[in-house]
Amino acid sequence: MRVLITGSNGLLGQKIVKQLLRANIPFLATSKGENRNQDCPSESYASLDICNENEINELFKEFAPTHVIHTAAITNVDYCELNPEECNEVNYLASMKLFEAAKQINAHFQLLSTDFVFDGLKGNYSEEDAVGPLSIYAESKVNAEKGLIQDEYSNWSIVRTIIVYGIGNNLSRSNIICWAKDALSKGQEMNIVDDQFRAPTWADDLAWACIQICKLNKTGKFNISGPETMSIYAIVECVAKHFMFSTEKLKKSSSATLNQPAKRPPHTGFDLSKARKELGYKPKTLEETLDLI
Repeated sequence: MRVLITGSNGLLGQKIVKQLLRANIPFLATSKGENRNQDCPSESYASLDICNENEINELFKEFAPTHVIHTAAITNVDYCELNPEECNEVNYLASMKLFEAAKQINAHFQLLSTDFVFDGLKGNYSEEDAVGPLSIYAESKVNAEKGLIQDEYSNWSIVRTIIVYGIGNNLSRSNIICWAKDALSKGQEMNIVDDQFRAPTWADDLAWACIQICKLNKTGKFNISGPETMSIYAIVECVAKHFMFSTEKLKKSSSATLNQPAKRPPHTGFDLSKARKELGYKPKTLEETLDLI
């Protein structure tokens, strides 16, 4: 196994690097610009612009991966809504360029996707439930998924996930759990929606599942998340209670009051039966991981 990772400076990318190092599996970590993860050896890192076809082809020829784990994306949902062309180029078109390069060398191509591909009307989604994107971001991910699903080449996997959290090195973005812990510790006023339901996913668990799919050469769609679906308010409340922070300044609000550019699915969460059965996936609860952040 020789694994090429895109988006290696991100939280998930860093966790994949950590686990591959521990398992002594050869890999090449890539992100645009310099290596921001001091735990990733410089000889295992290369800068890659995933929108540049020549750069992609050169790198694939040089490293010749057997597996590609494609985590790089623009994940800021509101930014995507306001910048649809850039979102489409990075999340869809670049994914197709990488997929094409993987096909040329018969490598397994793994695409990271999202619960936002669903409309959020029912929750507890299985891999075979119909998609219904509500935003430009979600649409870009659905298009990338379709690019794989409709292709004759079948050596691919799609990993959908929900609210990934954990700690990493020099991250460009925080995540809701770390943000909540910090804000609560400072006693800040917090207005948190209680009408959106998600299953927060420990980044280490997600990284394990991504690697496990490659190790077992599994193909197809996998829904990978934490085991509990709860409101965003309940997630923040759980963090407060665990660290014994006051909830006095924690206020409930509805999504309608936020005036966000992009529409969010109200209720997601995944049926994890397939991942448990085929991968041996055993995700940690939020409570089990809080002392690790």
